[in-house]
This record gives sequence, structure tokens and C-alpha cells, in this order.
Amino acid sequence: MFKHLLVPTDGTALSEGAVQIAVRLARLFQARLTGLHVIPEYRVFTHRIEMLEDERERYAQLAEQHAAHYLGVIEQAAKDASVECEAICVTADHPYETIIRIVEERNCDLIVMASHGQAGVGALLIGSETQKVLTHCKIPVLVCR
Repeated sequence: MFKHLLVPTDGTALSEGAVQIAVRLARLFQARLTGLHVIPEYRVFTHRIEMLEDERERYAQLAEQHAAHYLGVIEQAAKDASVECEAICVTADHPYETIIRIVEERNCDLIVMASHGQAGVGALLIGSETQKVLTHCKIPVLVCR
């Protein structure tokens, strides 16, 4: 049914649950799996420009360490289930746009992702990456809570 699943992760327990579901589905469908982590762009507001370079480097270093850990969880789960897996890390301002772009570039046919269950005014003001993917994506999305 599905040949290539995309599972975005932000390293939370909810995302790890979606990873486990994605791995099981990939094994069931004999599909490939692509894990994705989107690192937010470095942003800071300060008038002290001399501070920025050290902070930027430290941010990048920590973000890459976290990404390696998050994607390692996906790779290990896929390996344990004998599922072909690729892990991708991208830096971008809008994770939902990156998720959709990767889906198109890699010809994925299902996205498996977590929803943090934010509702009401919070979801309206902040916006949910899952909701944005659901709104803008053209392929099926399995939302895990």
C-alpha cells in the first residue's frame, strides 16, 4: 500500500511514539522510512553584536547533537525492525514547509507524525506544525497522539 514513509521528529516522547508506529507500518508494508528533524534557524535580538558569533556556534553545536540523538532513535528502531531507513537533518524557519518539501523530493506517500494536542487559543496563536502539514500536504498524514 505505502512504499515510503516520512516520520518527522522533534525528540519528544510523543514523536518517539510516532516513530515506533512508523517503523511498524514500514515493516508491515515493506516500505522505506525517512526520518526528519528540522533545526530552527538561530534567532536572537540584541544590540551587542560581538556576542552573536559565539552564541551562534554554540547553538549550532547543541542543535546538531540533539538532531543526531533524535535521528539515531529512528535509525535504531528501523534497524531493529529490518526496515530500510534514511535520516535527514535540515535547518529551516518553518518545519511544516520543510516536511512538505522533503515529501515531494523523496516521493514519500505517507507522513507519520505526532500531535502535541495543543488546542484552543494556543493552537490558534502559535499554530501547530501538524495542523499546517495537514492543511498544505497532498499525501495522507497519520497523526499520532
